[in-house]
Amino acid sequence: MRLPFVKGYVGLLLLCLLALPSLAQEKVTLSGYVKDGSSGEGLIGASVSVQELPGVGVGTNEYGFYSLTLPKGSYTLLYSYLGYVTLSKEVVLAAGQKLDAELSQNATALQEVEISTRKEDENVRSMEMSTLKMQVAEIKGMPALLGEVDIVKAIQMTPGVQTAGEGTSGFYVRGGGVDQNLILLDEAPVYNASHLMGFFSVFNADAIKDVQLYKGGIPAQHGGRLSSLLDIRMKEGNSKKLAVSGGIGTISSRLTVEAPIIEDKSSFILSGRRTYADVFFGLSGDENIKDNQLYFYDLNAKVNYTLNEKNRLFVSGYFGRDMAGSKSFMMDWGNATATLRWNHLFSDRLFSNTTLIFSDFDYALGSREKESEFTWKSRIRDYGLKNDYTYFLSPNSQLRFGLQATYHNFMPAEVKPGPESYVNNLKLNSTSALEGALYLSNEHRITDRLTLDYGLRLSSFTNMGPGKVYTYDEAFETPIDTLEYGRFEKIKSYGGLEPRLSAKYELNDMSSIKASYNRTLQYLHLVSNSTSSLPFDVWIPSSTYVKPQVADQVAAGYFRNFKDNTYEGSVEVYYKWMDNQIDYKDYAEIFLNERLETELLTGTGEAYGAEFYLRKQKGLLTGWVSYTLAKTERTVPGINGGKAYPLRYDRRHSGNLVLAYQFSPSISLGASWTYATGGAITMPVGRYEYNGKTYPVYSERNGYRLPDYHRLDLSATYEKPKNEFKKYNSSWTLSVYNAYNRKNAFSIYFRESEDDRTRTEAVKTYLFGIIPSLSYNFNF
Repeated sequence: MRLPFVKGYVGLLLLCLLALPSLAQEKVTLSGYVKDGSSGEGLIGASVSVQELPGVGVGTNEYGFYSLTLPKGSYTLLYSYLGYVTLSKEVVLAAGQKLDAELSQNATALQEVEISTRKEDENVRSMEMSTLKMQVAEIKGMPALLGEVDIVKAIQMTPGVQTAGEGTSGFYVRGGGVDQNLILLDEAPVYNASHLMGFFSVFNADAIKDVQLYKGGIPAQHGGRLSSLLDIRMKEGNSKKLAVSGGIGTISSRLTVEAPIIEDKSSFILSGRRTYADVFFGLSGDENIKDNQLYFYDLNAKVNYTLNEKNRLFVSGYFGRDMAGSKSFMMDWGNATATLRWNHLFSDRLFSNTTLIFSDFDYALGSREKESEFTWKSRIRDYGLKNDYTYFLSPNSQLRFGLQATYHNFMPAEVKPGPESYVNNLKLNSTSALEGALYLSNEHRITDRLTLDYGLRLSSFTNMGPGKVYTYDEAFETPIDTLEYGRFEKIKSYGGLEPRLSAKYELNDMSSIKASYNRTLQYLHLVSNSTSSLPFDVWIPSSTYVKPQVADQVAAGYFRNFKDNTYEGSVEVYYKWMDNQIDYKDYAEIFLNERLETELLTGTGEAYGAEFYLRKQKGLLTGWVSYTLAKTERTVPGINGGKAYPLRYDRRHSGNLVLAYQFSPSISLGASWTYATGGAITMPVGRYEYNGKTYPVYSERNGYRLPDYHRLDLSATYEKPKNEFKKYNSSWTLSVYNAYNRKNAFSIYFRESEDDRTRTEAVKTYLFGIIPSLSYNFNF
């Protein structure tokens, strides 16, 4: 690692020490963990407040840890978390001490459930804006395609998030592309989160504990993408008792086992899921499909061990793969991630987490025909290190700082032919890169009503060999020279400062206004001519000819709760301007192109909009309604005559309605309805003939719109009545996808009319009509 980078890190550490205020001797620190009482899982973002000191409190971090520095005395501590019963504890603080808390979940009942007795409301009082937190139980209550609960499809039902298309798991946030979303699973990046060509995501809800999406105001400890951060945390495993859960669905089955290794000290979780379409192929009498392959599987595993009060280890991994093929072709793709984390308490106020990270995404496809036999492989692989610190300066100030480094290795494409094939060998230019960052931020409560969160991130990126760089003629088309670089030899370096600032002002106990600004830099780019999350896209690094993408976003919002926090409401507006945005020339050839930079153009982009959100979280009927008014466009010299044009995923209006109703103690109903105006598309507007061939004449870039999209999904769940003597619980869920059989356009293609060959006609294709599904779920 370069010396200036280390010096910068030491400088930030010194700045942290200088920032520490002198603390009066009569103050002492109370710290500990807040956990789920039934499983021992740490609760992320639980609230710890002091009844005698209004406005004094703290939230737990990603591992359930909290720290409060208070004057000596006697206090009543209130521990609360959404969906759990608030716990009250009396404590006499004469010296620093450790105090853990275990919360009990609220039981489902017909009467209205009070989620929390605290006055403080998360929506109004937290610093976070442009942020979505979702409970996994809430996601599981939503109607699902073919019975598969999907985290990514759940966030697509929220304001500011657009779907990539019918059935796909890709998503766009506030005008950003699919590649501008950073997806983390236990801190490891996931480069392609799709199964079955995008119809499902790779996240098995049975293995997930926490889901959080940042659309703006991204914390300084995260970077590398322009638009959003989807932070997903896996369960740690039940440290109290053996727990088994699973389900049998229309296309897949799943099983999760978690148990203590050493009670209250070490536990594990193992969760698997697999589809079985290939099993039915094998039972078919049709020889054409009998040997076909079509399935995916997931495996999540995690182990944690508490060494002592100050040290804890976590090891987690995810392994997933898709397989599809027949006698004539094959394709497979998958992700593998692994993290090793060490939590350490230097003191009751200084918490550290050190993480080693591995992430791998690869795919392969090919032909099995002898004359055209080949295998095409591609891969991106990461090795990373994070060293993060949280210092609880006081109840009014929480400091975060740390160091991050990632080594990227890229293999864009390698084609190997079979022994009797006419296909040629081909290997595109492989390369590697080193990405690093330092960051420092502070959440500071200035007054009882005003809180600031300010921070700075310093990032760097170095593109390295082995590799080669072409030198081109003035038209930037024909190479005239080639520079060869050896392993780890620097090709090109970039870097920059990424300031972050958020502010919150509480108007009263039930409302607040918030504002944020953040700059983000993105050094990796996805090369794709598709809007869906296809696995066969290629990631490339910033290089000699491809500059890092840059985005600045400002946002402001009004947050208001009603009827004793039964309803949460918010209105947010945002504006984002982007530089070095990549797009493709007309008729670009990006498939297996060794000189891909000659097909790329760069320009600027802007996105702005307003998001409206109303959520009900108490009572028999819960859910939310959202509406987004948005616009995103790009201006790239050389495209569309230099005029601004909308992006494919630009949708002016979108709305969502999600409802859940507890009809009885055993029966719950769910419904979700989504609407969006059609995405932009380029269409042929004429044609001409030349040398006996017909060629199309196209409209302006994305000058037309697909038909509007809307769909209604329904579900009903029957859960067998529970009693205190019964350890085995089970339920049946019936889901209906696309209940009123809307034929939404998946794509539109053009062909000569069969009736009149002088005319061209548009043909709409769609994927799904009404799809019912039935799943059986159990746990004990």
